[in-house]
Amino acid sequence: MTYGFDTLQIHAGARPDPATGARQTPIYQTTAYVFRDADHAAALFNLQEVGYIYSRLTNPTVAVLQERVATLEGGAGAVCCSSGHAAQIMALFPLMAPGLNVVVSTRLYGGSITQFSQTMQRFGWEARFVDIDDMDAIEAAIDDKTRAVFCESIANPGGHIADLRAVADVTDKAGIPLIVDNTTASPYLCRPIEHGATLVVHSMTKYLTGNGTVTGGVVVDSGTFDWSASDKFPSLSQPETAYHGLKFHETFGPLAFTFHGIAIGLRDLGMTLNPQAAHYTLMGIETLSLRMERHVQNASRIAEWLEKHDRVASVTYAGLKSSPYFDRVAKYCPRGASGLFTVQLKSGYDGCVRMVDSLELFSHVANLGDTRSLVIHPASTTHRQLSDEQLKAAGAGPDMVRISIGTEDADDLIADLDQALIKAG
Repeated sequence: MTYGFDTLQIHAGARPDPATGARQTPIYQTTAYVFRDADHAAALFNLQEVGYIYSRLTNPTVAVLQERVATLEGGAGAVCCSSGHAAQIMALFPLMAPGLNVVVSTRLYGGSITQFSQTMQRFGWEARFVDIDDMDAIEAAIDDKTRAVFCESIANPGGHIADLRAVADVTDKAGIPLIVDNTTASPYLCRPIEHGATLVVHSMTKYLTGNGTVTGGVVVDSGTFDWSASDKFPSLSQPETAYHGLKFHETFGPLAFTFHGIAIGLRDLGMTLNPQAAHYTLMGIETLSLRMERHVQNASRIAEWLEKHDRVASVTYAGLKSSPYFDRVAKYCPRGASGLFTVQLKSGYDGCVRMVDSLELFSHVANLGDTRSLVIHPASTTHRQLSDEQLKAAGAGPDMVRISIGTEDADDLIADLDQALIKAG
């Protein structure tokens, strides 16, 4: 039987606890698990049997979350980890090696740009930044050493919507995976796998959890990529010495990437999601569709109001008819363009600072996707490490304020924004 999204966000992956009958998924706060006997232990360690060994690798609470997010994204499997940035490393880890490169969108969260342009260099990985709307530039940046293209479905902070199908056509031609960060959209608004993505990553800290309580990340595997079609991905197609020559793709098929993420990625990188955080995220996902509907409803109304305000130069919300990405909303985000966008103030950098300091309902924090409305000035905070050129490319100029619209009463949010804009000058 095929279930709808609202049903799956509550039930996918979950069963009544077999020991107690508990309806809510228990928090399995345990480090290790007792083996039935020596043969059982050996089978688990040889990847001949699926089960629980040690919570750095697998945990029953986390396993429910993995299955739920994979189901909502339309993927074959998923691996949860400790943060969104951890998820990005986990997604690339099986694909990359020193001397290889990944083609990356310039329209990314500032911390991601820093991670790709600075930190990943220490692994010997090169990031090649391109305008993700320029298919010729993407194709020109790909060479024999390219192992993936990375973009955001809805970019943070500007709300730009990527033309995923067009990008996927380029990656398909090159025989490499497309990795899409779907944090800002959530699977309720956008399902990148349906548009050609190979892997989907999330900072579950944001909309999936939705209440600002925990950090977490996840990598969802579409299960559709042929890792053995070339010699580009030996970690997945060639014998793994740590498991007596096992070939992940040959052995696990559509779940090859997922099993590698657990058996190698979590085993050796150790970026594990704790079970309590998984529990909070599971509870958050139960109301994902309800929250996203309100986020979109509020954001649409407030963006329209801001666009007409005499202190505002522009608003980047893709749900506005004036947005150059408005036509992509119907194709990629038919339920709406999320609740994140930037506002350009006529009063410039200083006006942005005054506005942020004057808001009362909006919380000034380095987060998004909360039920509470949030605000930040990217150029002086989340994108502070970037050059002026990078700030412009990312849609985070000095006169821009990023707004994450929550689920409060829209009239109250408008009143708060109005008084702050007046004080901004």
